[in-house]
Amino acid sequence: MRRALVLAARGRGLTSPNPVVGCVILDASGRAVGEGWHKRAGGAHAEIHALAEAGDDARGGTAVVTLEPCDHTGRTGPCTGALIEAGLSRVVYAVADPHPAARGGADTLAAAGLDVEGGFMAPEAEAVNTAWLTAVRRGRPHVHWKYAATLDGRVAAADGSSRWITSPESRADVHRLRAESDAVLVGSGTLRTDDPHLAVRGVEGAAQPLRVVADTRATVPPTARVLDAVAPTLIAVAEGADTRHLPDTDVVRLPPGDQGTGLSLTALLAELYRRDVRSVLLEGGPTLAGAFAAAGLLDQVTGYLAPALLGAGPQVLGDAGITSLARALRLQVTEVVRMGPDVRVTAVAVTTTEEF
Repeated sequence: MRRALVLAARGRGLTSPNPVVGCVILDASGRAVGEGWHKRAGGAHAEIHALAEAGDDARGGTAVVTLEPCDHTGRTGPCTGALIEAGLSRVVYAVADPHPAARGGADTLAAAGLDVEGGFMAPEAEAVNTAWLTAVRRGRPHVHWKYAATLDGRVAAADGSSRWITSPESRADVHRLRAESDAVLVGSGTLRTDDPHLAVRGVEGAAQPLRVVADTRATVPPTARVLDAVAPTLIAVAEGADTRHLPDTDVVRLPPGDQGTGLSLTALLAELYRRDVRSVLLEGGPTLAGAFAAAGLLDQVTGYLAPALLGAGPQVLGDAGITSLARALRLQVTEVVRMGPDVRVTAVAVTTTEEF
């Protein structure tokens, strides 16, 4: 199963709206004879790749899969049928498929006489496939907020300078996060201050994510770097915003937020979900991050902390409507890693893990 999880992770950023899945086929003696992973939406599933590599050695053997084999016909046939036809005797999977159209594979396999076991290494498999699982369970994309800050929580100096707070190693790692995401989101403030490009660089085989700008008043200039042809871009604006200066740009008009200002983040995520986006990397500044936190829409947080102190300048998180310690957004740290001179801390919202 550990090998299957490694294989599944290779599909991150390439399979939406489908999950990432890895599979290892063992022959009757327990020897690994085939492996595969889901490489792209519309392509063969992990089990099919693994069965093709195993060939006749799969008969009487075991399939080890990170997600319950699907039991429906979409752009490809059901994996349950392929596993049964291959003559396997046992299937071990980590996480039950929550998708209403695809679940039920375990029952179909058991009815065909296969020995089926679920739940093996489920927490690890949940972590590998967290974006897709969140999207299916919540009906909206998984939101992963990434930020870079000094140890005293500043994202820029008092004079507004912010390049570069963190090291080249940390900045390279951000491109990995982008490559694993379906969309990268910033607000109009970040766009005006930094003019970010938001495309993936230096990651071999990466698909470019959708670049999204939350820009209520449509202030993005036509010369902004996000409007080049390197990757697709979507500008989200208010319903009455003037976008005549963006004639060839993909624009979506959204209702105002809950307080009557800004954009409805729920509507924005719904629009992205409709576009098959299942994972969003939020790279916006303190204001947009605070709005997502206030709305309870942060699923995961990754902070790159540089060993530096500024003492003044913008804080990493803007107003999130939290007025007491009792209302703090509690996180569970899942990883702490050195990135050159920096430290990368990854955490998930406690409410997310409890609900799952």
